[in-house]
Amino acid sequence: MTTGITSETVKERLTNKKVVPDQETVNRFLGRKGVSRLSLFEKMLRKNYDLSRELKFPFGTNYGWAYRYTHKKALLLHVFFEKNGFCCTVSINDCGAGVVAEIINSMLPKTQELWANRYPCGKEGGWIHYSVTKDEELQDIIQLAGCKIKPKKIKTVEQ
Repeated sequence: MTTGITSETVKERLTNKKVVPDQETVNRFLGRKGVSRLSLFEKMLRKNYDLSRELKFPFGTNYGWAYRYTHKKALLLHVFFEKNGFCCTVSINDCGAGVVAEIINSMLPKTQELWANRYPCGKEGGWIHYSVTKDEELQDIIQLAGCKIKPKKIKTVEQ
């Protein structure tokens, strides 16, 4: 496991805590593809969770502004705004790590690598920082969130 994010893994982000970005600023920063992909991701999350989203500056200037997604009041993940995209940060405890171990081999090679090199938390758990570059990666992130908080079908959403 690694010891955290490195400068090579972090893209340009909105890191000025004193300037709260409005929706137009976030959308411009994410770019057209990033906005479209984030919209798809939120749609996918809403299929299984009673989803809430808040704008936060959770971990300091190395991470910057993000959306904090929760199911009821339980944290699912953070989505950090990156230039022309976004990065999902998911923390999974030891209990959830056992669930990840059962499904990791069916996930994309990128997901497997990120999990293998996660920032440790507890004996088996950890944090991963998933810079999303393809739509097909979204399903793996949804599955990882499901290892943290079991999905609960709320309503059907057409894709």
